[in-house]
Amino acid sequence: MKRILAFLSLVVLCCAEASAQTPQPLYPDGKFDGDNGLDSSVTADRDGVRFGVAVPDYFLFRPAPDKANGQCVVVLPGGGYGCVCYQREGIDVARWLNENGITAVVLRYRMPNGHSEIPLTDVRRMFRTVRENAAEWGIDPCQVGVMGFSAGGHLAATASTLLTDPDTRPDFTILFYPVITMDPQWTHGGSRKNLLGANPSESATERYSAEKQVTDATPPAFIAVSNEDRSVSPVNSVLYYEALHKH
Repeated sequence: MKRILAFLSLVVLCCAEASAQTPQPLYPDGKFDGDNGLDSSVTADRDGVRFGVAVPDYFLFRPAPDKANGQCVVVLPGGGYGCVCYQREGIDVARWLNENGITAVVLRYRMPNGHSEIPLTDVRRMFRTVRENAAEWGIDPCQVGVMGFSAGGHLAATASTLLTDPDTRPDFTILFYPVITMDPQWTHGGSRKNLLGANPSESATERYSAEKQVTDATPPAFIAVSNEDRSVSPVNSVLYYEALHKH
């Protein structure tokens, strides 16, 4: 297990399992933005990991009123775009954020199943939902960031670079051992295949290589990575850092 994640596990409080929380539907009316070709019959949960997500939802974690500082982080767990590791890279992290006064929203986004736009579509909807409920949830709508782990880090970086409007733009980005590029030399092969399919086009590969989409509008980022990572090459983080540094 990666050292950064082990560190986070040490600082989180002993907490109830995810089953103690009630997930909220991302699309309350049941009308999803886009289609990933999956249905709920393929979705399965095992030990805090959800596979084949066809119906997106989220967990809302709010800090104690006397600790709340108005910030919010949308947490995107990893899983190679084949599953969502929502306990270790979501629920546990949300508890730690709460202890530090930060509201956390853990998104169980849909798996792309080769439909590359689907996860990002869900993240954008999540940001709209957070900002629409900012007053009720005690959030400053100008202090809403995104945090992603591994493939969730790729999704967070994508949400921070493929910008469409102010309502869905993260104010800051936090990346832990992220997948960044779709370049076969450096990417995580499983994430690339699940997101783009077995034989992606050159244009799709470039579009979803976040280091190639950084602009002056990309929010600032905190990146944590280990050179001992055997799953996602640290080169991914370096590529994103260098692109940010240029801007």
